[in-house]
Amino acid sequence: MRVYVPLTLPGLAEAHRTGELGSGPFVAYAVTPALREWYVSDDIEELEYAALGRAALASLRLLAADPGAARRRVVVAVDVPDGAASSEPAAPGEVGVTITVPLAKAAAVHVDADDAERDVAAAAQALEAADGGDDDAQALVDGADDHELLWYATQEIPNLVGPA
Repeated sequence: MRVYVPLTLPGLAEAHRTGELGSGPFVAYAVTPALREWYVSDDIEELEYAALGRAALASLRLLAADPGAARRRVVVAVDVPDGAASSEPAAPGEVGVTITVPLAKAAAVHVDADDAERDVAAAAQALEAADGGDDDAQALVDGADDHELLWYATQEIPNLVGPA
């Protein structure tokens, strides 16, 4: 099962340092029955993109909780064995990964470009108000989605996180 793990750049640096993406249980996002119902599509590529988007929003939540992190969303795509992710979701697409996942098993890393930082920073700051129903704040949060996450090969992680 392909899962999308939300992180921040410091979180990715820690995973690179330890060699572990996470040790279970941790939250990730995947194409689940609840996501299929929420997104209403049979196209697997669209569903995977929706799961990636859910993970990007979760990454934004991590950024809101870590004001010192660079304002770039990070999502790591990794395949885990069937049964290693439980789908009793709190939100569509949310899964709990129950195993330790080596970073070496990652398929790709998705990260905002540098030019997204201003919009991502505004979105992270507005997230709490958006959750409370503020439409203007929601527009700022939605503005982060105007930036596509860039695809990086796992070999590029050292360049993304900088020197150890």
